[in-house]
Amino acid sequence: MSDPQAKPARPTLRKSLGLFDGITILVGITIGAGIFSAPQIIAGFTGSFTPILWLWIAGGAFIFIGGLVYAELGSRMPDTGGEYMYISRAFGPFAGFMFGWSQLFIIRTSPLAGLAIVTVNYFTYFVELTHVERIAAALFIILLLAILNYVGVHRAGFYQRLTTVLKVAGLMVLVLLGFTLDYGGENLLGTAAAPTGTLGPVGNIIAAAFMVVFAYMGFERVGYSAGEMKDPRRTIPLTMFVGITAIVVIYVLANLLYHQTLGMEGVRSSRIVASDTAVLLLGPLGAGFIAVTVMISTTGSMNGTFMTATRVYYAMARDGLFFKWLDYIHPVYRTPSRAIIAHAVWGTVILLFRGTFETIMAGMVFAVLIFFGANTLALFRLRRMGVGAEGGYRVPLYPWTPALFLAGILVLVVLRAAFEWYNSLIDLAFIVTGLPFWLIWRGRRGRSG
Repeated sequence: MSDPQAKPARPTLRKSLGLFDGITILVGITIGAGIFSAPQIIAGFTGSFTPILWLWIAGGAFIFIGGLVYAELGSRMPDTGGEYMYISRAFGPFAGFMFGWSQLFIIRTSPLAGLAIVTVNYFTYFVELTHVERIAAALFIILLLAILNYVGVHRAGFYQRLTTVLKVAGLMVLVLLGFTLDYGGENLLGTAAAPTGTLGPVGNIIAAAFMVVFAYMGFERVGYSAGEMKDPRRTIPLTMFVGITAIVVIYVLANLLYHQTLGMEGVRSSRIVASDTAVLLLGPLGAGFIAVTVMISTTGSMNGTFMTATRVYYAMARDGLFFKWLDYIHPVYRTPSRAIIAHAVWGTVILLFRGTFETIMAGMVFAVLIFFGANTLALFRLRRMGVGAEGGYRVPLYPWTPALFLAGILVLVVLRAAFEWYNSLIDLAFIVTGLPFWLIWRGRRGRSG
């Protein structure tokens, strides 16, 4: 007979995500706006397609190695929170807090705002909107996705699967038609033009590399939803292998098509490179087709961020390092509902105060690379500590594989700091704003203890 005085069991996250869900989360987050907005910027920093091709291949290899590192981290600590859990366990609560603070303050909410703007920009292909109407529409998109995630991870997961399939299909249709249709134009792949970037040969390549890394970002967030996966020790490594490989292939083919169709000057001068390519291949119908594909792509990426980053805020609050209000699982929907609300609210604030996609995007890549490095160091430490050592996935050729990834991060961070020191200082300033809040939190915890 049950005790009538016993407290009701605390709601837990629903374990309903499988391998296909993991792959769609990774692909869905990663293929957002990068492949539609980065190629034209990269073309300004280079003079021909050859270095661009090598940048995308090298970037894919770099991210694939990072995926191996994150696969072991996720296998060792298959719990909700992902990177926050790895850093906290390896280096303590302060490091975990600074990571989580940066996630909410700049790293994950910035793409939410930026992708909402991109979605509305492509929507205006069908309906003309004033500036105020565009902002209102972007806020409405954030609200809709917040509601979708609030009412259940299975509903959000369905939308993630749907948008991932549609966006990949749309891109592959464009690529296949581009390489098979005879649209009457010449092959412009070999055209060249002097770079318009002003950072010098090395600085231009570093700036272009940062845009490539931006386009590949997303793989690291798969572990955030580990607590809702049926078998995370198996799902996370397989997700990394399949998802990252698919993305590299899609990105290389898409860039090959852009430059073959438009040439260096055409890609560089385009604001919507995928749409301009589709117009040449398919006529006016092509522009509408790619506009819909981009809207599907960007909202899928936003949805994937809702499904992952919000779990970091919840995990931090659960550990007493964030607002206690966020340590809450909805009793009916079994989602971190208050963390979802916080993510939507701060994304709205960034959208209203920063305004443009370019401004919002520029502030995140440097900070993300710093935490990539912190998580790689966490792997070395967790191995020495013996955390989760039994039965999980292990990085091949350890310690050389993670050391190579860490070396790549250091090169990018140091060179970017050298060639764009002012912007790098601004990015660091966003991170260190968490320091006074940490001191307040630590003081409160000390007094309560």
